[in-house]
Amino acid sequence: MDSANDYQVSPGRLLWHCRRGLLELDLILQRFIEHHLESLTTEQRAELFELLHYDDITLLAIVSGREQCEETRLKGMVDLLRAA
Repeated sequence: MDSANDYQVSPGRLLWHCRRGLLELDLILQRFIEHHLESLTTEQRAELFELLHYDDITLLAIVSGREQCEETRLKGMVDLLRAA
C-alpha cells in the first residue's frame, strides 16, 4: 500500500473511493466529504485514501468506534470521520 505522503490524492479519486457497499458507511463518508473535502490538507487526503483501502466491515467498525485502527498515525483522520 502506498504511504500517505507518496503522492497527492485528487478530490475526484477520494469521491470515487468513498462509494461503498454498506449504506451506513456510504452515508458517513458522503457526509464527511460534503463538509470537509475542501478543507483537508494534502496529508489528510492521503490518510483518508489509505483508510479507504480497508474493507467495508472493518472501516465501519473503526469509524463507529467498535474497533481501533491498526495504524496509529491515522488516528487524527479516524477522529475526523467519527465526528462527522
